[in-house]
Amino acid sequence: MNYDEKVKNRMRRIEGQVKGIIRMMEEEKDCKDLVTQMAAVRSALDRAIGVIVSSNLEACVREQVEKGESTDELIKEAVNLLVKSR
Repeated sequence: MNYDEKVKNRMRRIEGQVKGIIRMMEEEKDCKDLVTQMAAVRSALDRAIGVIVSSNLEACVREQVEKGESTDELIKEAVNLLVKSR
């Protein structure tokens, strides 16, 4: 699958957040601040997963429709991926 620059940039921001958390740990920052930042990373990853799954689903559904084939399995697979990611 081809991942666009927006998704890659989203992942780079998440990478920067994780590096910031590590830096906070090295500086022995307060637990509450760490957990807050870690929750933000988890939320950002959840959103990235949603973007990737929905983009892939859209492309796959379009392809199946052009072929005149059913999209039921694709949709089930996408939902399972989202559920598994939680």
